[in-house]
Amino acid sequence: MRLPILIIALCLALPLQAELRYPLQPRQIAENVWLLEGSTDNFGPHNGGNIVNTGFIVTDAGVVVIDSGPSRRYGETMRTAIADVTGQPVARVLLTHHHPDHVLGNQAFADVPIAALAGTTELLREQGDAMAENMYRLVGDWMRGTEVQLPSEILAPGVLDIGGRRLRLLALRGHTGADLAVLDERSGVLFAGDLLFHQRALTTPNSPGLDVWLADLDTLEALPWKLLVPGHGPVAGDAAPFVQMRDYLGWLDGLLRGAAATGEDMNEVIQSSIPERFDGVSLTRYELIRSVSHLYPGYEARQLQRVDE
Repeated sequence: MRLPILIIALCLALPLQAELRYPLQPRQIAENVWLLEGSTDNFGPHNGGNIVNTGFIVTDAGVVVIDSGPSRRYGETMRTAIADVTGQPVARVLLTHHHPDHVLGNQAFADVPIAALAGTTELLREQGDAMAENMYRLVGDWMRGTEVQLPSEILAPGVLDIGGRRLRLLALRGHTGADLAVLDERSGVLFAGDLLFHQRALTTPNSPGLDVWLADLDTLEALPWKLLVPGHGPVAGDAAPFVQMRDYLGWLDGLLRGAAATGEDMNEVIQSSIPERFDGVSLTRYELIRSVSHLYPGYEARQLQRVDE
């Protein structure tokens, strides 16, 4: 009787294992520029953390990958997807910032240079293990075998010439304090990382300030871009993501500033009404709660005047 029971158990387990496959389908968005678009949902076992936009650019000297995704499994699937598009080898990985959904696929690219801003490397060194543990809790078995792998190269802002493509690298700060944006000058595609969210509420765990973020948006919008790839949400050929981001950041700053001025406590602030114009933006309530916890103590501190002044 034991053998049939074992067979039944194995048969029941097989569909579960078969489901742990990222349905990555590269979509060409410009000449030799490809996008792997994630959902605007939250992390969960139903998506394996695939809520992020990653991409790659095919050059004469190999493939440049923009972010490696949320897990080793994702990174491996991404490499397979790249090989289905081109026979060119992966030449380099560029990381936009240190958050787990953008970097925990690094192990799949351990044989090529993985490059990031110095601040990104340091933040990943400090926070990477804790972020990976949290991802294990959030998405479960999708993370099996995933460990933090630090970048092997430090990027400086400027122009990266590779295989006949000029990639303009910008070092900005608004989202994490160390944020890379990549403009492919030939196609005009701007990979903005998480400096730009579209139809998905922004996240603020490492932001040095909403004023810094707003200034970064001015810098990005002034570039000669033709197509915007946000870190989360649909691509756009117009300035709609910038308009939405400025509107949301301005509202959030005003909410926190006003609440601090009237002495509201954190529990009151997280229950604030969200304007109807953001109804189509995913996860607004969830991210408001998180942003209040991240940012509101700073607003309160600035509101309080020292008694010895």
